[in-house]
Amino acid sequence: MFENIKRISLAVIFTAISGSAFAAADIVVTTINPDSGAIGTARGVPDPDVFSVCTDMDNLPYSNLKQEGFEQKIAELIAKDLGQKLKYQFSYDRQGFIRNTLNARLCDVIMGTTPDNDMMLTSKPIYRSGYVFVTRKDSGFDKITDWDSPELRKGVIGIVGQSPPSRPLADHDLMGNAHPYRLQRDLNLSPGYMIDDLANGNIDVAIIWGPIGGYYAKQSKVPMVVTPIPEYERTNAQGKEYWNISIGVRKIDKARLEKIQEVLDRRQADILKILDDYGIPHVPVVAGDNLIQTYHETVNKKPSVTE
Repeated sequence: MFENIKRISLAVIFTAISGSAFAAADIVVTTINPDSGAIGTARGVPDPDVFSVCTDMDNLPYSNLKQEGFEQKIAELIAKDLGQKLKYQFSYDRQGFIRNTLNARLCDVIMGTTPDNDMMLTSKPIYRSGYVFVTRKDSGFDKITDWDSPELRKGVIGIVGQSPPSRPLADHDLMGNAHPYRLQRDLNLSPGYMIDDLANGNIDVAIIWGPIGGYYAKQSKVPMVVTPIPEYERTNAQGKEYWNISIGVRKIDKARLEKIQEVLDRRQADILKILDDYGIPHVPVVAGDNLIQTYHETVNKKPSVTE
């Protein structure tokens, strides 16, 4: 979002989808085919009566096979409002995901992407989130509020390697405290395994994307504190912490997106309630947020004559 794709046998899938938990939507699971969606290959035919979502089968808090993710709740809301049948096309959200699902016309909607994703036509942002500090309550580290908090220098800091917060972490000479996690997680582990390590005392602070940190902190049996990380974009654009999130469709599907947008505009309060129910931290959307523009204004800023 390359390999080591977890494979699920047809027997397991057929057993799973026969249960009542899957009655809300049709379920389709595909194995990654490197040729799917390529020029000259067979493609699916979109059904105008179906709200067909491309999503991951094991990626809470966003989605899973049991339809427990917050993006799936938003998809249910949209499909019901449009009077369409909901269908999920599941595949692991890794390299080739868009080409193998959306562009192969096996499904029509991506429930979460940035508004400036040039692979898709995107809606107006439906929410904005950012990275967070997650700490154990009453640990002493729960007093951390920003990069200058002295507690950061006293503990082990879990952070995903090469994620945006690694920039301010390095700028504040805190890399010596870092316990790095893989950008592409091992599919045998929970998406929230950094929070598991925090709960078990293996790390003292988790620096993690807000929706993941907020959700798993809320699920944890160990009381947690979730603190928003201050924006760093104006100091260094590579450390941008907050992002608008939109819904995406194929670039040619303008009419489809217009219908979706009408629902999003009508049901914004309901969508924000879903986020709150899942513990997803969010802040007001920033209209026109543009990383490239900020990058040119900061990183590429030419010094003045007096500098």
